[in-house]
Amino acid sequence: MSEKTHEGLATGDGAEKASISHRSDHSAPTKQDTTAGDVNPWAAKFEAQPEEWREETNKKLIRKMDLHLLPFLILMYLLNFLDRANLAQARQGSLEKDLGMTSTDFNLATSIFFVSYLLMQLPSNLLLTRVRPSIYLTSAMALWGAVSACNAATKKFSDLIAVRFLLGLVEAPFFPGAVFLMSSWYTRAELTRRMSYFYSGNALANMFGGIIGAAVLGNLDGAQGIAGWRWLFIIEGVITIGVAIIGAFVLPDYPSTTRWLSEEERAFATWRLLRDINEPDAAQSLWQGLKMALADYRLYLFVLLQHLSLLSQTFQYFFPSIVSTLGYGQIQTLWLTVPVWFGTFLVSIAVTWTSAKYADRSLHIFGLMLFAAVGNAIATGSTVLGARFFAMFLMPMGAVPACKNFSWTRTSEKNNWLTHVDQILLAWIANSFPRPTVKRSASLAIANMIGNTASIYGSYMYPASAAPQYIPGGSANSVICLLVGVLALILRYLHKWENKKLEQAEAEDAANGEAGTTVDASVDRRATGFRYIY
Repeated sequence: MSEKTHEGLATGDGAEKASISHRSDHSAPTKQDTTAGDVNPWAAKFEAQPEEWREETNKKLIRKMDLHLLPFLILMYLLNFLDRANLAQARQGSLEKDLGMTSTDFNLATSIFFVSYLLMQLPSNLLLTRVRPSIYLTSAMALWGAVSACNAATKKFSDLIAVRFLLGLVEAPFFPGAVFLMSSWYTRAELTRRMSYFYSGNALANMFGGIIGAAVLGNLDGAQGIAGWRWLFIIEGVITIGVAIIGAFVLPDYPSTTRWLSEEERAFATWRLLRDINEPDAAQSLWQGLKMALADYRLYLFVLLQHLSLLSQTFQYFFPSIVSTLGYGQIQTLWLTVPVWFGTFLVSIAVTWTSAKYADRSLHIFGLMLFAAVGNAIATGSTVLGARFFAMFLMPMGAVPACKNFSWTRTSEKNNWLTHVDQILLAWIANSFPRPTVKRSASLAIANMIGNTASIYGSYMYPASAAPQYIPGGSANSVICLLVGVLALILRYLHKWENKKLEQAEAEDAANGEAGTTVDASVDRRATGFRYIY
């Protein structure tokens, strides 16, 4: 869940600038090379080429980048989510009995992960630009694989709590690191689209978690005198460590140090990133940015929307337990989760297409959250087997894709719409607070810290004592989903209102310019043609 908090790191200007300015000896031409006395010959060549040549070269480069970078990062994210969520599959074995767990012990084991995950956010971001991405990411991956495997060695509940706390610490660096690496390769418009592909690992991880869990618990329970749930942690941890070792050799760092690019491609890849970030921004302190963020009324609505959205999705860490209330065996229960998450993956793809076609974000969120609310209500209120299983499809199909949408912003150069795939709400925040960068950074940080506390206490919404219908959690989630949808509609109409104010300001600027009068500099202005997304 907390991964969602990091996309803003790379969608803002600061990430692109950081991804170039911190390359040190690994970097190709710097911005000074392209603008100062020693004019870089590659930059001069690229600037002199016709637009058609640049577009064709760019397409070929992006195809090569997508092929070499994205598949491995998606695999890494799949394992990242799988190793944190496999506790839910292990619960279908003898985990709780073997460790002497009772009451809300499982909820605490789930919750403690997010405590350490959030605590590690700031330190991991500070390390982000000081270590080679390939080393940074694969080292973190090997560590979390080893820690995840250590779950198999736990003898009592306190051991499990300690391992889960450590797992949160070592998993925290991956998502911001992966986004940072992608921001070192892709422009802003390209990055958000790739983030959509990257984030698909979430639903796939839940799907494969069910498959692997069913296979391991069904076939290895008691093998070599080891319980099936212990084998589950061992196998998935070893797989993660193996992928991390391979990643150390195949994962690239920066375009300028990559062997599978020609010299011209390396130079072009660096040049286009420098060209992409060449935008003016006022030099202001973080404290000024914080004050500006807190003064914007929309931030509080976005923080509430982010918090409630994450809260509505905490059920996925208990989903096998929820499905088990249908009355099937433990192995059959895990198999039943597979089509649900595969369906969620397909719905996410469909939502991406329809939101692109109709240029909408808020209405999609409202509609999907309505489905999730209905699913929670049926699962809670009905005792009919078929209806409850159908409801368990609606729950993730509504709540998870609701945070996977296209957003639009109008360019100042042309009067057309550019698509940006923003599969999480923090990207909407990033686009809604475009300037200055320090205000955007502060807004994202606030939404990050407050929003993700939902995962800590949300883990207690589904205690074992509330089975089989989990009335407290299901009822609360139905209301929460409706609130998320309503807040999305409120922000839609507020952004429409703000856009009308921008149109009026542009008309006044044009009139004042024609009359030769001075435009009031104290009034907030955006680039001509800018419109808030909704």
